[in-house]
Amino acid sequence: MDHRADGTESGDEHLVREAEKIAVALGRMFPGLCEVVLHDLRDPEHAIRAIENNLSGRQVGDSATELGLARIADPDYPSVIQNYPNRFPDGRPAKSTSIGIKNAAGEYVAALCLNLDVSVLSPVTLTLSNLVATDTKHRDQPLETLRDRTARELRRAVETRAAERATTPRSLSREDKKALVRQLQRDGYFDSRDAAQTIADLLGVSRATVYNYAK
Repeated sequence: MDHRADGTESGDEHLVREAEKIAVALGRMFPGLCEVVLHDLRDPEHAIRAIENNLSGRQVGDSATELGLARIADPDYPSVIQNYPNRFPDGRPAKSTSIGIKNAAGEYVAALCLNLDVSVLSPVTLTLSNLVATDTKHRDQPLETLRDRTARELRRAVETRAAERATTPRSLSREDKKALVRQLQRDGYFDSRDAAQTIADLLGVSRATVYNYAK
């Protein structure tokens, strides 16, 4: 926690703590429907400060998304990105809004993000069409992915290895899977949270098998 020399809380930390109250309250107002995430942009590698009504599988301490990194790099990046299409890791469509929070110096210190699960809303009635709709100007390219960047890098490494053998990860031979798991271990991917389960899902094997391959 950031404090001044006299022991009082810094202005930036105060902003983040106040935003955390809002994140928790918003998430608890829409249980099972809207994920609310507070990113502390002062620590991009461990940016997630709070996650309420978790729908994306991320955890407190996970890294910032692409939007967070963009705000860190550019103080002139838009403060509010409203109603853009997104997608949860399991494929469910989402509608997202990201609100950047600046300190008195004009620097982004936090971002409050809302991810609405529209998969349960879109079939209900036409009266919900405005709630489900996203801005057309954002449809061509997703602004971010709702998962830890390490998981994305892990998936890319596995898919690249399979592509080199003109096949899919699940179709790799047992020996190729074993060699791939050992290479991922050497490259440090097992240091990330839930890496073994992610690899198991990609290769179509059990988590225990992944650990056996890594021995």
